[in-house]
Amino acid sequence: MDIIFFEELFFTLAFIAYTISAVLFFTYVALKSEKLGKFAVILTSVGFGIHTIAIILRVIESGRLPFTNQFEFATSFAWGIVLCYLILHYAYKFTGVGAFVMPIAFLIMGYASMLPKTIKPLMPALQSGWLYLHVGTAVVSYGAFAVAAGLAFMYLVGEKQKNSGDGKSVLPKSEVCDYLSYRVIAFGYLMLTLVIVTGAIWAKAAWARYWAWDPKETWSLITWLIYSVYIHLRFNRGWKGRPAALFAVIGFICVIFTFIGVNTILPSIHSYR
Repeated sequence: MDIIFFEELFFTLAFIAYTISAVLFFTYVALKSEKLGKFAVILTSVGFGIHTIAIILRVIESGRLPFTNQFEFATSFAWGIVLCYLILHYAYKFTGVGAFVMPIAFLIMGYASMLPKTIKPLMPALQSGWLYLHVGTAVVSYGAFAVAAGLAFMYLVGEKQKNSGDGKSVLPKSEVCDYLSYRVIAFGYLMLTLVIVTGAIWAKAAWARYWAWDPKETWSLITWLIYSVYIHLRFNRGWKGRPAALFAVIGFICVIFTFIGVNTILPSIHSYR
């Protein structure tokens, strides 16, 4: 069996499913059609299952988890976004969230589709069990921040609709979006803290130092500090509403730069090739 062929086939099918579901979610929000919303959720779930199969085939072919190059992390990142969204949806039944989250997954999958998919042997520094814990927590953390950014953007749209006096909306109440965004960010923040801690321990084992101000390390710290400020203001000052939503979106922009910008623009020992 040509595993690589089937992996690419299932990746493509998942990409198509995410693309169509993103369009359906937008249409659902615009037309307020419950049938479209339900079909979009079903298609997203099916796409996630197909995407999971593609990742499993990648693991079988490479003999390791898909965390060691830009394509593998991008597809895992998109997988983490959809996983976090589906958990949120089935927990709270907020179908409209997909209109703000699935386009992010679609864009990350589109980015992944343009990257080399070649499987190469691991360099010695990556041959460590810390790789899976460090990068695995990054996948979950980034996925959570993507969903939080979608919730924050949905809050901003909901407030605009409320102020403009538009009719009934299929979006959750603004207060609910604000609260859930905070909860998801808190979870992502915990995971990002683990990313930094496990990375420091791994760096000590691989390069005999905990921290070297590598661009990736620096931008991860900047991202962590941004969300630290958000958590502090929220917890101690009761910070809510539009400023908090904008802060959540800015934080995710920093996440995207840490993932794509650093890997493609800045020279770094963390840069995927």
